Amino acid sequence: MNATVEQFLQYVRLELNYSQHTVTAYRGDLCQFVDFLSGPSHNTVDLTTVDSIDIRTWLAQLSSDGDGARTIRRKVQAVRALYKYLMRKGMVQDNPAADLELARVPQRLPSFMREQSMSALLDDEIDLQNVHEVRDRLIIMMLYETGIRRAELLSLRDAAVDVSKREMRVHGKRDKDRIIPFGTELATWIERYRKLRDEAGEKGDTFFTRRGGQPLYASLIYNVVHQALASVGGTDKMSPHVLRHTFATAMLNNGAGLDSVKELLGHESIATTQIYTHVTLSDLKNNYKLAHPRALKKGG
Repeated sequence: MNATVEQFLQYVRLELNYSQHTVTAYRGDLCQFVDFLSGPSHNTVDLTTVDSIDIRTWLAQLSSDGDGARTIRRKVQAVRALYKYLMRKGMVQDNPAADLELARVPQRLPSFMREQSMSALLDDEIDLQNVHEVRDRLIIMMLYETGIRRAELLSLRDAAVDVSKREMRVHGKRDKDRIIPFGTELATWIERYRKLRDEAGEKGDTFFTRRGGQPLYASLIYNVVHQALASVGGTDKMSPHVLRHTFATAMLNNGAGLDSVKELLGHESIATTQIYTHVTLSDLKNNYKLAHPRALKKGG
């Protein structure tokens, strides 16, 4: 590992509080960049001597190797962040990646579930005395009705869920907490699950647990969501993040303001939340074409 890259990774992890996922992505992209610069002979690389031509040559190779625009853009962002750090440390005067023009990434609308499909899923009968069936249903409900991320659900503390106030404190990205309100139905299910969980001896520090009070793990959450969404269909993707998309889309479709949805989702920028306005507009246009008599006419 290049010493300069390692110092940068420590900086973003410890001082900027970037998530482990982001740090891991930076590590992979920057190691690939350093390997390219060192060449077949694995020469020692002085990152302070790199110029924009070196980076453009690397990007050309990435493109010829089949990397898409989205992947290349991510890798350039990692290099830009590295040189921004080196400028801050006074090790370079300019950022050689700052002015690179990148190909536009085609905007992909997020997958989401229709409200009718979610109603059918949540109205399906389960054994209300089975702690694990109730837990799995509550996982679906909580992801759908609060929009929290899978990692946030996994780390949700039992003490952070307040039924009396009908709100939960969620620990999100970059060590930021936010308060998310919830409704009466979810509060009822939370009380039901807590009672069964505690009676089964599965209470732990986290809200959701498995046998022995141990916290859940990521693949368990994925499997619960995948199986549930597969049972009603409606989308090709069946991951926990689809329920986050579904929450945001449903909120905007039912009149919530963009700023409110941004805060509930824990987005840093309103631009990240605006993708869902494209989803709702696309849905609106489709409904118009299907329903309005003039839209059905040729040329309408």
